[in-house]
Amino acid sequence: MTLKRLFQDFYRVPDYQREYVWGETNPKGEGGEEVEQFLNDIFNEYDNATKSDAPEYFIGTIVVCRGRDDVFELIDGQQRTTTSYLTLCAIRDAIEELEETVPEELKSQIAASTVDWQGESVERYRLDLQYEDSGDILKEIADGKALEAVTDGTRSIRNISNAYQTVREFLKVTLEDDPAAIRRFHGYLTNKVKIIRIETPTIAKALKIFETINDRGVGLDAMDLLKNLLFMNTKESDFQKLKDIWKKLTDEIYTAREKPLRFLRYYLLATYNVDNKLREDDIYDWFQKNEKQTGHAANPIQFASGLLKGAEAYRHFVHDEDTAGNHVRALANTRLLGGQTIKQHFIVLLAGRHLDRESFADLCREIENTMCVWLITGKTAKEYERTIVRVARDIRSISGDELEEFLQSNLAPERAKLRKDFKETLEEIGFWDLRRFRLRYLVGKMTQYVDLEAYGESEGRNSLAEYVGGNNDIEHILATDPSKKAAEEFGEGAGDWEIDSLLGNLVLLERSINRSIGNEPYSEKKSKYQQSKFLLTKCVPDADAAKIGTSDMITKAAKRLPSFDTWDHEQILARQKFLAKLALEIWQVPEKA
Repeated sequence: MTLKRLFQDFYRVPDYQREYVWGETNPKGEGGEEVEQFLNDIFNEYDNATKSDAPEYFIGTIVVCRGRDDVFELIDGQQRTTTSYLTLCAIRDAIEELEETVPEELKSQIAASTVDWQGESVERYRLDLQYEDSGDILKEIADGKALEAVTDGTRSIRNISNAYQTVREFLKVTLEDDPAAIRRFHGYLTNKVKIIRIETPTIAKALKIFETINDRGVGLDAMDLLKNLLFMNTKESDFQKLKDIWKKLTDEIYTAREKPLRFLRYYLLATYNVDNKLREDDIYDWFQKNEKQTGHAANPIQFASGLLKGAEAYRHFVHDEDTAGNHVRALANTRLLGGQTIKQHFIVLLAGRHLDRESFADLCREIENTMCVWLITGKTAKEYERTIVRVARDIRSISGDELEEFLQSNLAPERAKLRKDFKETLEEIGFWDLRRFRLRYLVGKMTQYVDLEAYGESEGRNSLAEYVGGNNDIEHILATDPSKKAAEEFGEGAGDWEIDSLLGNLVLLERSINRSIGNEPYSEKKSKYQQSKFLLTKCVPDADAAKIGTSDMITKAAKRLPSFDTWDHEQILARQKFLAKLALEIWQVPEKA
């Protein structure tokens, strides 16, 4: 049918349906192009129209079930139907702002009167969103009362407002606010744009057709298909309960700023016996074959509740917390090591979320150490994910009392296998071999380790973020662009990036000190280094200056640090070898058993 025919009837989106997501952007402002694409695709066909004829354009299928009041329950197709409705509202508002007469037919496509069985005239909107997060934003737009962009409110409210504003911008830019062009586009939209409407006698039948149309990811992703699958297996009397659980689930995933399918895949790998080769595109097919494992058909409420608990835990992990909300130092460290994209270790965290606080912190430390060894030695994500899934599968049944033995026989050997590669890589690694955040992690962690050994724990020293933060710089002892005096003092190799970029030539230094030393020679920098609060930096020119006794912690720590009266290529290599050896201790890389 045409959109003209479609909007001669009334529709409601049931409260258990998902939110309106077209037009949504992430915190970086990315995404939200669906509405613009929808309009451009229609306009491209409209633009091919002649005075006597125009090509038709098909926008897809919707699935509906007629309610007792003759209003259609919209089971599938909410996004395109809502967008079409918003487009009609935007066309009306554009015509009104140009002080032109709005066609009566257009008004009736937005709202109209209907007579109920008692003979009463009832004014209704053609589309009604019943889920709570939509607020009254669509009604306000339909009434012409929400013309400005909405920046607060729920996700749905912002998305619907964004979509409406996108249509208004499209009319302004593409149709140049020409009333004749806008009316012509409206005529094409309602007469030549077509949709298939499938009507079913019951909601259960509608949900089944929804699944058939969208199976294997053709229409929707596995997360939406899973939701539909759960509703198919839930009594209508329990719809509200499932809807509430699913709403909390999607909110948790959104708060974690995670892709729903990545979370779902990690949850499955952590919770069930799943091959790590499972791709996101295969998730829905996996569900259909593994009901005995999940129980999602027999008890959809229970399955959804477990999924929600997993999402709550995941959100805590993203914020460097255990499931009780306690800050976990090693989790924060692993984020600094891996950046925002590496999260495969969350599979193990999800599998081990049942552990007590202390045991979970121990697990996180082992994960940090192992991830560091993997990343520094260049182990690929595909390779280490295989190990992660194996460890996750076993750790599900491990208690806190068994954890230490389990880790020593699983993750520690992983590091031991790469001990030689890890040490040799660090003996050669330089400034340009690592991404900046990972280099800051490496230098910061080494500096922090020596400080903790010397001074003990404190609020500042316990936080690696205090070391890798913006108040500190990675200083090249031999500057990358040394002064003439510095180059002469260093000798052969001064100005060679392969030498000055080496790890042995790098120290962590407070920015306030670093600004005062520039590219001067080592002989002039030494006194500045001794002003640093970081023992590893302070001891580069003179470890003896940091000693305060004979057997105190600071003196013991300083004794093991090398110091250099002069600075040249040989000294850089010597310091780098020391740091590589120290790294084996820091990240607990044992000898092979």
